[in-house]
Amino acid sequence: MTAVIRTEHLDVGYERRPLIRGVDIRALRGQTICLIGPNGAGKSTILRTLSGMLAPVSGTVYIGDNNLNRIKANDRARRMAVVLTDRVQVSMTTAREVAAMGRLPYTGFMGRLSPKDRRIMEEALASVGAADIADRFYTSLSDGEKQKVLLARALAQQPELIILDEPTSHLDIKHKVEVVRILNGLSRNQGLTVVLSLHDVDIAIKSCQTVLMIKNGMVVAQGKPEDIVARNTIGKLYDIEGATYNSVTGGLEIRNEKAPEVFIAAGAGTGAPVYRMLSRMGYGVATGILQENDIDFRVAKSMGLTVISEKSFEPIGWKAAAAARINVRKSRFLIDCGFPLGNLNRVNLRLLRTAARKGMPLFSMRGEEEVRRLFGGGRNVISARSASDLSEKILAQDSGTRAGT
Repeated sequence: MTAVIRTEHLDVGYERRPLIRGVDIRALRGQTICLIGPNGAGKSTILRTLSGMLAPVSGTVYIGDNNLNRIKANDRARRMAVVLTDRVQVSMTTAREVAAMGRLPYTGFMGRLSPKDRRIMEEALASVGAADIADRFYTSLSDGEKQKVLLARALAQQPELIILDEPTSHLDIKHKVEVVRILNGLSRNQGLTVVLSLHDVDIAIKSCQTVLMIKNGMVVAQGKPEDIVARNTIGKLYDIEGATYNSVTGGLEIRNEKAPEVFIAAGAGTGAPVYRMLSRMGYGVATGILQENDIDFRVAKSMGLTVISEKSFEPIGWKAAAAARINVRKSRFLIDCGFPLGNLNRVNLRLLRTAARKGMPLFSMRGEEEVRRLFGGGRNVISARSASDLSEKILAQDSGTRAGT
């Protein structure tokens, strides 16, 4: 199958000086390729070269079987649309009129729209969810609305390829998601090929078929997101210190490497928000006993917590139980995150019960009736309704403890 856009031995840069060498891109119909990397890595330079706005230092860009430099400007505009970060300078111009600019490759010098042109333009506005703002002045729109109109303008060109530079920059999370969903829908439903750069690594990883990681003048990794992220490339790409990219959750976790002073019994995702909350409060954390396929295990590992674990689907063995007991005894207080109880994790419940009977402070995120049934009614056992309630009660307990010492 012929690629919609491909490169051969492409080096890009300015004034014949290469900034990035060996850019190898081959995008088929309906594919989405994303460039990520630190600021100044050269993502915009690559996109400007792919779009023909910047001449290659060496190598060739092909659109289909044709050398990009040999395609006439008007023909190029019918095959490729470009949305860059440059602000569109218009005044007293409606969103509909901005979208209509996408028909210029077809209308000729006078720019008169035929009924067919108007239909295509209206369909473009509707496809990006901008039909209801079409009559508003472009300058009155929010950044997210403006981005939709620019996408509509690009679609009005009826291209087979669209190149976008940071289309989600300056957008709130709602509009980031909307823009990415629109692009994915256009790829799937209309066969549009998309090449773009993104700052939002989590969005890039979750929405693009192929990712190129750009750093230090070269493509340091390229391939399917699930393949390259598994090699711990995100942290190296951005020189991240004090945090780890979690390939399971698709986000960064701030590391907490303080010595453990709190033991958290968790599982099935009940622990992750509590780990983060306790870390923000400045506590060192140990957690367990977790199965190695549990999401809490993955999050805790990414955060650098002390984790007591057992192999996936295996009953908790004596070694893990002994390690957990040691951490429980070292802790100032315990937290029961309300994890689901089953045959594989009953040891966790016994650890908490034993500690509670010995008078250790235990905060449980279960209902009060279940807390009484599982742990009795001792004053050292405190029920918390939510994470925020838990944090308040921990602070109250800690301040009272310190006041009494």
